[in-house]
Amino acid sequence: MDGLERVRSRNPSRRTGHSSIGRSLSRSSWNMEDVFSGSRRSSRVEDDEEALKWAAIERLPTYDRLRTSIMQSFVDHEIIGNKMEHREVDVRNLDMNDRQKFIDMLFKVAEEDNEKFLKKFRNRIDKVGITLPTVEVRFNHLTIEADCYVGSRALPTLANSARNLVESALGLLGISFAKKANLTILKDASGIIKPSRMTLLLGPPSSGKTTLLLALADKLDPTLRVKGEVTYNGYKLKEFVARKTSAYISQNDVHVGEMTVKETLDFSARCQGVGTRYDLLSELARREKDAGIFPEADVDLFMKATSVEGVESSLITDYTLKILGLDICKDIIVGNEMQRGISGGQKKRVTTGEMIVGPTKTLFMDEISTGLDSSTTFQIVKCLQQVVHLTEGTILMSLLQPAPETYDLFDDIILLSEGQIVYQGPREHVVEFFESCGFKCPERKGTADFLQEVTSKKDQEQYWADKRKPYRYITVTEFANRFKHFHVGMQLQSELAVPFDKSRGHRAALAFHKYSMSKMELLKACWDKEWLLIKRNSFIYVFKTVQIIVVAFISSTVFLRTEMHQRNLDDAQLYIGSLLFGMIINMFNGFAELSLMISRLPVFYKQRDLLFHPVWTFTLPTFLLRVPISILETVAWMAVTYYTVGYAPEASRFFKNFLLVFSVQQMASGLFRLIAGLCRTMIIANTGGVLTLLLVFLLGGFIIPKREIPSWWEWAHWISPLTYGFNAFTVNEMFASRWMNRQVSNSSTSLGVQVLDSFDVPNDENWYWIGAGALLGFAVLFNILFTFALMYLSPLGKPQAVISEETVEELEANNVDSNEEPRLMRPESSKYSFSADASNADGNPKNEQSSQFPRNEQE
Repeated sequence: MDGLERVRSRNPSRRTGHSSIGRSLSRSSWNMEDVFSGSRRSSRVEDDEEALKWAAIERLPTYDRLRTSIMQSFVDHEIIGNKMEHREVDVRNLDMNDRQKFIDMLFKVAEEDNEKFLKKFRNRIDKVGITLPTVEVRFNHLTIEADCYVGSRALPTLANSARNLVESALGLLGISFAKKANLTILKDASGIIKPSRMTLLLGPPSSGKTTLLLALADKLDPTLRVKGEVTYNGYKLKEFVARKTSAYISQNDVHVGEMTVKETLDFSARCQGVGTRYDLLSELARREKDAGIFPEADVDLFMKATSVEGVESSLITDYTLKILGLDICKDIIVGNEMQRGISGGQKKRVTTGEMIVGPTKTLFMDEISTGLDSSTTFQIVKCLQQVVHLTEGTILMSLLQPAPETYDLFDDIILLSEGQIVYQGPREHVVEFFESCGFKCPERKGTADFLQEVTSKKDQEQYWADKRKPYRYITVTEFANRFKHFHVGMQLQSELAVPFDKSRGHRAALAFHKYSMSKMELLKACWDKEWLLIKRNSFIYVFKTVQIIVVAFISSTVFLRTEMHQRNLDDAQLYIGSLLFGMIINMFNGFAELSLMISRLPVFYKQRDLLFHPVWTFTLPTFLLRVPISILETVAWMAVTYYTVGYAPEASRFFKNFLLVFSVQQMASGLFRLIAGLCRTMIIANTGGVLTLLLVFLLGGFIIPKREIPSWWEWAHWISPLTYGFNAFTVNEMFASRWMNRQVSNSSTSLGVQVLDSFDVPNDENWYWIGAGALLGFAVLFNILFTFALMYLSPLGKPQAVISEETVEELEANNVDSNEEPRLMRPESSKYSFSADASNADGNPKNEQSSQFPRNEQE
């Protein structure tokens, strides 16, 4: 308000006018005419007040001006009823209530008010002559092939798995024994995805829709053979960061179950940043200031609030929740198999919202309507259509069986069948093309259903138009060739023949940096998310602490100091046994990290591939935030056991033992995280991981003394973390004065030295620091290796293409290429089979809708 007072002081006439208006509103001076004209006077007052506030904002420095706006809200007035209040706000400090009031006032009916608002936004842009960056995606002669196993060779049996390992090793030497067939998933596909137009990708199951979407988003499996090229505004995929420029929205709903809907979208918004919004806003504000234009308050507030980086909760999240209909469940956890959360249809919308909440305007959306009823699908597609048309976005969306009203929202159609493009062009001409081929869509038949069935061999005949002529099956290849001579196809070929002029495209439309935010901002976002998940999973950590306290009580009663003596070697062995028991218990206290981390890996892999954040920003908070919890557990263990058992009473040895227990816990947590990152599934972790632990225990020097370990296994003894832990615990206790100063009869050496010799532990007190340093070093090493494992390894169980032996023999006999789509089987669940179209970037199968459903209405 200081800026407003300065403006008023410079405009005394305005200030006098305001005071006169204020006096005229006093109750004693009101008459009937004032009653009827009060609303007009109040409107003038509001306009003058708003103009003064805008003038004050215009005088602010540029940095402050881009973060200060006017928020409108209705307040109750004693005389004139609801009055519009104009409040100067800092968009960085909008609280939850302010954002909610703004969204509720602006978007009462999502699709209608969204269009009105976007028109205001576009009008503001056009007033000053700014052209929004656009992306045109082209693909030329795109052919994608895969090698698939034939018949039973692809089944996930033990014998096949062993053969796969051997053949993979031999494959590095160029030797191949496996019988594989060449499978063409996409065949010579060419086309253009234009900005400001909604493009619908149609095709029957197993036609290659997902493969095309993944190819355009640069997320194809590297084992596939790709020919042809994909360009964005004339740039090849290697010339910029395609995964940051565009977003592939999978139909697999992979989310953190403990986070709410709003928290999920907020984290996504923080990681994706604001893109070019701030640059657009600064240029817009400069031109408006030069032209003397005052923007509309609601549009200005929205643009400024959504262009601020680093805020924990952005207005763009509230906007996305509203247009997707998720505002009713924003504070409900997403849920998973073990926790009840939102419905399947709502999860599908969260998957969509997770990507559109970012600045990316090039979207490849794969079956986003699965699990949604037709009305909800229409509402979402309608809002996306408004965004595309008014902000010049680029969207290619595949839907299985869209309703007629949803189908009519699209501008262009791409019809894909058997890996070939049958039609690509305006929606108005697609029926005309098939009529030219002799097929007609019945009046009561949905156009989308007609397009998906007319290329099918079993359904094509019913659409034959001229019953006087004998029907002949038209193959997909024939349709594709006829389209090239259709006027739409000829126009497409002529456009593709002319290379895209890079000078027409704005460089800001493409992303040339891997991450949208600074590394520290991404680390802060991941830190906040990890802390949130620790609080949500607090029961686990409380249970672990209670568990270690209970075990500590049991241990202290078994090894009770009144029964523990320091007379001879047998007594010393009891102390060593209690130390060893404590080390093992604290080691396995970190076992919960294994299952927790494996359950979070699918979400991590998805966000890693979407370039949300670097791997280390995920692993560093995971490591550091559990240090205080480990300290608390160490305090609990030491407080109950140390003096109750009766270890060396010196304070220095107490704190040394404390450090060792803490180091063992950190080493164990890092080890279990590493096992989770390497094994990636609970089945493998419970076999290979446990085998590793058994070897670590066996060669640690306390089950078998070091002198009894064969020489060829001695290297394993020295790389076992428990070797250093056992030596350090033993040295810390046995070098106490009560052991070193006690002589045993018939021996010249002290009892402490004898104990060390009997367990083959080095007789050197420096081994305490060697062991403590080694444990902490192993903790750091395991976490670093865990980071590298997450960086370079991918999820296990990717779909494997399968083709029958009979099909191969038939194709070889006919000497034709194999265009049959494969079936996919996940190795860990071979009872399910999926189409080739069902593989995605996460390596998860899709649940294709069966054709028995008339619409996508499976809520």
